[in-house]
Amino acid sequence: MEFLDEVKVELRAGKGGDGIVSYRRELKVEMGGPYGGNGGRGGSIIFVGDKNLNTLLDLRYKKVILGNDGERGMKKGAYGRGAENTYIRVPLGTTIYNDDTQKVIADITHDGQEEIIAKGGRGGRGNMALATRVLKCPDYAEKGEPGEHRYIRCELKVLADCGLVGFPSVGKSTLISSMSNCKPKIASYHFTTLTPNLGMVKVDEDRSFVMADLPGLIEGASQGAGLGFEFLRHIERCRVIVHVIDMAGTEGRNPIEDYEIINNELKSYKMNLYKRPQIVVANKMEMPLAKENLEAFKKAYPNLEVIEVSALNRINLDELKYKVYDLIQQTPRFDILEDDEKDTVTYEYKPEDRTITVTRPSEHYFMVQAKFLEKVVAMTNFDQEQAIMKFLRQLRSWGVDDMLREKGCKDGDTVDVMGYVFDFVD
Repeated sequence: MEFLDEVKVELRAGKGGDGIVSYRRELKVEMGGPYGGNGGRGGSIIFVGDKNLNTLLDLRYKKVILGNDGERGMKKGAYGRGAENTYIRVPLGTTIYNDDTQKVIADITHDGQEEIIAKGGRGGRGNMALATRVLKCPDYAEKGEPGEHRYIRCELKVLADCGLVGFPSVGKSTLISSMSNCKPKIASYHFTTLTPNLGMVKVDEDRSFVMADLPGLIEGASQGAGLGFEFLRHIERCRVIVHVIDMAGTEGRNPIEDYEIINNELKSYKMNLYKRPQIVVANKMEMPLAKENLEAFKKAYPNLEVIEVSALNRINLDELKYKVYDLIQQTPRFDILEDDEKDTVTYEYKPEDRTITVTRPSEHYFMVQAKFLEKVVAMTNFDQEQAIMKFLRQLRSWGVDDMLREKGCKDGDTVDVMGYVFDFVD
């Protein structure tokens, strides 16, 4: 299966059902009265964590995900049926961003975790619910509220306890294949590993941890060079970094320079990756020059513990397993979300921003705009005279008439309210 770790999707949650206009017409019910029911709620779009998935491939061809609309209200005051929610299954480790604000909406890390990403609209009220002591028999009903519409970006950041980092061809794939059940592609050319590979490393009967073999880094990766961000995003969740160095310098590189370059890339990336616990592994110790280079490395970093291994010959891998496991147990999980990045989706009552702006594009033409009016307009049925009169009364109560007069609006001038045009009557 192709590995896909980033995808953009448009979400449109379901619209609430329209309320209806209906009246009581029973033989022995004097005066009758309104009897139209409310519409059902629209279906929300909910993302669910699924431990059996490991790629976002299922979302690649879903450019737009539509929620289900609620049913219209019914006669005799009956509610319309609420729509079923739409569930989208994603792999564990999926972070969902608002693509407009670049803030995190949800971070899915547990199997079965459900997050409402786009909420369905509420149903419109029928004329039975709109009756008051003043207007006992309304001749209009509300339309259903539109569902949330948002553009999102999904990023998959692999869930692993530790991640292998290092230059291409230092032996990371060989190391994970020798320590775990993972069988990555291994070859003698750069960027053999193009996608992360996960392996379960068994320490003993009761203890184990997940290791990630991540694509090789090069200088400038934190600015996007090479596989750049495609690699770095996957290490964000790792509690421990295992820094693999080709101590034999088989490709003519200097192990000391390699170590410094990789750490500089980790330092340049967000999430303070450089501050995370790191184990330095001197690989390819079976090769010529490895011992000599190791001595020079230890002189340059005398206080740094280095574990010598040969991934190819499986030498000293048990010591590495125990070291990594013990460090994982001592290290808490890191919060991968920056404080200014969080955009937690909580559906609770919050006072609406009622800011209204009135502009005058031309001498006799005025425009009224406000964010909250979008919903009011969408839920008003402009085919019903009483609904229009209610809408105009609302505008007057919000001070729109006074604002228009201040701008110089006079009797007969044209007023555009969120796309609906009226003649001003003073």
